[in-house]
Amino acid sequence: MLVHGAFADGSSWNKVIPILEAHGAHVVAIQNSLKSLKEDADSAERAIDQQQGPVVLVGHSCREVVISEAGNNPKVKALVYIAALAPESGQSVNDILRGKPAPSWASQLRKDAAGYLTLSSSAIVNDFAQDLPATESKLIADTQGPWYYAALDDKVRNAAWQSKPSTFLVTTKDHMIDPQLQEAMARQIGATASHADASHAVLLSQPTVVADAIISAARKVWP
Repeated sequence: MLVHGAFADGSSWNKVIPILEAHGAHVVAIQNSLKSLKEDADSAERAIDQQQGPVVLVGHSCREVVISEAGNNPKVKALVYIAALAPESGQSVNDILRGKPAPSWASQLRKDAAGYLTLSSSAIVNDFAQDLPATESKLIADTQGPWYYAALDDKVRNAAWQSKPSTFLVTTKDHMIDPQLQEAMARQIGATASHADASHAVLLSQPTVVADAIISAARKVWP
């Protein structure tokens, strides 16, 4: 089960899904509202409950809070973090980032009158998806999902990685989430780590690497 990140939607998995299905996986990509952790975790829970068998829950980017929360469902047997953060219980995205240097793209955030955040096209092209062709990165910019600013303060109640085996794919050319921070998160949760020489948009630039990480995690819990 695939959970997309901030400024994105379920279509960000479009290149990964066919690879997983070719390996016999049943795949569901969840559409997040990007409004709150509770709303998106509830959506994930509903989708998990509909599945007939065990679930590997995969999260990308700053919506990893969703898999950390919804991953407590007993059907979930493993977690996969892709270019992500891994909050502890009682921790939010802002809690993790507090006190750390602001990335260059932060100045490119725009907040509308309703409090929803989007990234400038320049930030998408140069920081989010710099290893994609310009036509693809521009499409991401044009179709990005607005992220409600207050969601950055939503705290995970009980981090599922504390009781579920976890895998972490670190993206070493990531401008959105510092690769060193990703490494620290992977160590913190005791995850099996692998690496992709890719941007934050690794789902689209290196879908086979992403699919391989997911398949590897799945095989560990049901060979």
